[in-house]
Amino acid sequence: MANEEDDPVVQEIDVYLAKSLAEKLYLFQYPVRPASMTYDDIPHLSAKIKPKQQKVELEMAIDTLNPNYCRSKGEQIALNVDGACADESSTYSSKLMDKQTFCSSQSTSNTARYAAALYRQGELHLTPLHGILQLRPSFSYLDKADAKHREREAANEGDSSQDEAEEDVKQITVRFSRPESEQARQRRVQSYEFLQKKHAEEPWVHLHYYGLRDSRSEHERQYLLCQGSSGVENTELVKSPSEYLMMLMPPSPEEEKDKPVAPSNVLSMAQLRTLPLADQIKILMKNVKVMPFANLMSLLGPSIDSVAVLRGIQKVAMLVQGNWVVKSDILYPKDSSSPHSGVPAEVLCRGRDFVMWKFTQSRWVVRKEVAAVTKLCTEDVKDFLEHMAVVRINKGWEFILPYDGEFIKKHPDVVQRQHMLWSGIQAKLEKVYNLVKETLPKKPDGQSGPAGLVSGDQRVQVARSKAQQNHALLERELQRRKEQVRASTVLPGVRIKEEPVSEEGEEEEEQEAEDEEPMDTSLGGGLHSRLANGLPGGRAAGGDSFNGHPPPGCAGTPVARELRAFVEATFQRQFVLTLSELKRLFNLHLASLPPGHTLFSGISDRMLQDTVLAAGCKQILVPGPYIVVSSEEEKTSDVYTRMLRSREQEETRLTGLSLILFLLLDVRLWTFPPQTAASPDEQKVFALWESGDMSDQHRQVLLEIFSKNYRVRRNMIQSRLTQECGEDLSKQEVDKVLKDCCVSYGGMWYLKGTVQS
Repeated sequence: MANEEDDPVVQEIDVYLAKSLAEKLYLFQYPVRPASMTYDDIPHLSAKIKPKQQKVELEMAIDTLNPNYCRSKGEQIALNVDGACADESSTYSSKLMDKQTFCSSQSTSNTARYAAALYRQGELHLTPLHGILQLRPSFSYLDKADAKHREREAANEGDSSQDEAEEDVKQITVRFSRPESEQARQRRVQSYEFLQKKHAEEPWVHLHYYGLRDSRSEHERQYLLCQGSSGVENTELVKSPSEYLMMLMPPSPEEEKDKPVAPSNVLSMAQLRTLPLADQIKILMKNVKVMPFANLMSLLGPSIDSVAVLRGIQKVAMLVQGNWVVKSDILYPKDSSSPHSGVPAEVLCRGRDFVMWKFTQSRWVVRKEVAAVTKLCTEDVKDFLEHMAVVRINKGWEFILPYDGEFIKKHPDVVQRQHMLWSGIQAKLEKVYNLVKETLPKKPDGQSGPAGLVSGDQRVQVARSKAQQNHALLERELQRRKEQVRASTVLPGVRIKEEPVSEEGEEEEEQEAEDEEPMDTSLGGGLHSRLANGLPGGRAAGGDSFNGHPPPGCAGTPVARELRAFVEATFQRQFVLTLSELKRLFNLHLASLPPGHTLFSGISDRMLQDTVLAAGCKQILVPGPYIVVSSEEEKTSDVYTRMLRSREQEETRLTGLSLILFLLLDVRLWTFPPQTAASPDEQKVFALWESGDMSDQHRQVLLEIFSKNYRVRRNMIQSRLTQECGEDLSKQEVDKVLKDCCVSYGGMWYLKGTVQS
């Protein structure tokens, strides 16, 4: 109490916090200038600032009339900097050093405890400082003078060496830079050169300078006063005693306990659930790599709709053995590369897709087999396998999770769509890696009849129900086929014996009657007799689903409309397609459709062929290469061998009645080995007959040529086109029709799909 009485309160001053200039107020210091010699009365020619770096440059005039100013030295400096010729880019336009530049540097980076104070009418107004800058004279003009001097010396040397011979050619070494690692990138970002380049990229903001006594400066100084000081309580300075003491004496950094902070690439579950659902799924799958759907739903929370999760998971993951595995392009984005070998992301994605595809076929994968096929280094292949498998000694790599039959059973539409996607990936991998065509198994090894797969009994029941529904239609079609067979022309002396068919075998006979195609024995050799609009003459005469007319009641269904739209769009892009290639494109199209689409109801090969014919396409019956060997010659093995080896010279195209005559004469036909593993139906070639463009006539002539020849030379095609079209076609027109329909091998042209690529 005694101390308080000895030190009474003399005056109480209200303190206000002004914020109008809080983000714009800088304190300028001039450390090389005495405080008594200010720059207030010196003209400021220009000012500019880089706000992010808090860097300021000021240009101030120099009093050249002052008796202390050396005029001759000023002229010499201007001459060294700008040279003898003055232009707009000159630093000193008056040919005299009449200005100097001040460049700033930060005095301190932490200005939180500094403020500018203004005392007025018993009130103290504080404005926080945004930056404290020290300005010093800049001597950049000397660097410019040195550069001018070097330019003049180089020009003089160039003039003196004009008569000399050219310099000798110097050998240079080209080096390819290795992919930059994460540590190297961090070192580069923290380097002085990188920081200088970053600072130079920020543009200057030009300012207007107003003097100390200018009316605009006086107006701006009013913002140093708190605008709400008139009777309004300043809540920023209303603190409790403990808070005020903490502000005056903050704890030292050593006393503060560091709070555990998660790495920058790790999100807590609370932070994760603030993101959109698609981002949540992507982050989880990218970190976990392999996850069952039930675990994913438990991580996302009970309030999340499973349908939305299914829609999102298919964008970032693929289904493998009932579990979801993150897609390769998520782990290896575009323009990235392998940290081990520097292989680009495209090759890594293809190799990892091959590993995932192998796990769709079996629970076990051997690393050496994967490396032999993908031609990738051991470290890259090991990374692929560690994402989704565990190593077992003397066995290989086993898929990390058990088969999830519950998900397969609950979501058959998703499983079917994923199967379509894997079919497309399989076709791509077979083409890239030259794999033997394999069919994806319906269930992995070690699983006995998962509940999600359709058993054989169920398939039989479904087939029987469909057969009963279409029984009447099938019976009428069978009767019509029998009438066509009776009415067809046969050779003299040949009788067709009809036997009764049992009721049990009736369905099998109907199926065989649908699949078989009678051989074309017509005597006409024209294009229309060979094509028969995509089918032999016997079937084309029926008037049912052939000749481009689908069965009654089918053309108007949504499935038929969708299928026809796909077929028409596909043949507008690719004029000639085999059935196998069309099926592959259709599978890729199915994979791009959303779950539950009408096309997922099941499209048979027969329905696809009928739709192709209904869309204006025709089947091209390309004759295959044959070798004719008589029964007498066949007895001698060396003759047979000679005929096979000289098949290029002795091949004969046989079709129609000629084939029957050879058979009656006991002549054997030896065909070349098949060039593809596809079934005969899948090897059928279809072509768009009319597309509505100027090349229709040229394309039809070309297809007619290939209906009689397996392979043709270009000069024959060009002469036939000129003969049929009545005018000489340019090279570009011939190239276009050949590119649309044909491929070239060994100087010969083949119709697309008739040779193995």
